[in-house]
Amino acid sequence: MIALIQRVSEANVIVNGDDIAAIGLGMLVLVGVERDDRPAEADKLAERLVAYRVFADAAGKMNLSVRDVGGSLLLVPQFTLVADTSAGLRPSFSSAAPPALGAALFDRLVTAVAATGVLHARGRFGADMQVSLTNDGPVTFWLRVSPPQAVT
Repeated sequence: MIALIQRVSEANVIVNGDDIAAIGLGMLVLVGVERDDRPAEADKLAERLVAYRVFADAAGKMNLSVRDVGGSLLLVPQFTLVADTSAGLRPSFSSAAPPALGAALFDRLVTAVAATGVLHARGRFGADMQVSLTNDGPVTFWLRVSPPQAVT
């Protein structure tokens, strides 16, 4: 699974003109699910998201997590994150999970985040969404949680 995280002062998602999700201080998390991802990757990504230190402490260093600052996560599915852009002029999505698997693992991620007690909101899988944010910093990181490699 891939997550593009952005530290935000606010973010929201609109679908069909309706504001379906919004947060204040926290992280906007765009989530891409890859073909080989399994539930373990969703669980591990949830753990990393709530503990990832992107907020400043009293000394101005990034030492605090979204949990530490009482912030929220806005989780938004975005399959284009898994695109292969290494050749040509059109991205390839062959490494993206099929829609049913992608939806199931995105739901698993949301459930795993909910289990941590961190406040969260979510976008809608498969919907045409308009996502707005105020990136604080700007601070943006790309996280990848990969399936374990087979031992040969």
